[in-house]
Amino acid sequence: MFNKPQSPSGGQPQPANGASGLDAPLPPADRGLPKAGGPKVAALITDNVTVEGGISGDGELHVDGTIRGDVRVSRVTVGEGGKIEGSVKADILEARGRIIGSIEAKQVRLYASAHVDGDITHEQLAMENGAFFQGRSLRFQREPKPATITPPAGVKAAPPPEPAKIGPAAGTA
Repeated sequence: MFNKPQSPSGGQPQPANGASGLDAPLPPADRGLPKAGGPKVAALITDNVTVEGGISGDGELHVDGTIRGDVRVSRVTVGEGGKIEGSVKADILEARGRIIGSIEAKQVRLYASAHVDGDITHEQLAMENGAFFQGRSLRFQREPKPATITPPAGVKAAPPPEPAKIGPAAGTA
C-alpha cells in the first residue's frame, strides 16, 4: 500500500532530499518550551518539600509546601496546603494557605481558606469571607508628583510668592 524509497545499501529508507540521515536538519530542541520573551513557567514548591532559606527572582512562585525564609518574586500563589514563614514581597500575592510574616505587594487577594498572621502593605486588598487575617492593613503611600505647568511660548512664568512675614520682623512696632 505505501512504498518507501529504498536505499541501494540494504533496505534503509533514504531521505527525500537525497542527503544522508546525518545531514538532515534536527528538530528544534526547545520545542514546547517558552521563548526568552514569552510567558514564564511558575516555580513550584510541592506539598512534600520544605525550603529552609529565602527565595528571590523575577518570575512566579506557587507554594504547596513550606518555605521558612523570605520570599521576593513578582507573583506568589500560596496553595491551600502551602505555608510561608517569613516576609513576602511581590507585585501580586494570592493566598489560600498560611503566611506568618509581613506582606508587601501591590495586589493582595486572600481566599476563604487563607490564614495570614502579619502586617499587609498593599495598593489593593481583597478578602473573601472566611479568610483569617491578624495584623495591620497598611496602604502604600505614593509620593505625589509635583505639578509642573509649562507656560505658553513667549510668556514668562511668575516667580513664586515670598512667604509672609509675621511678628517684629514684619515692620510693625
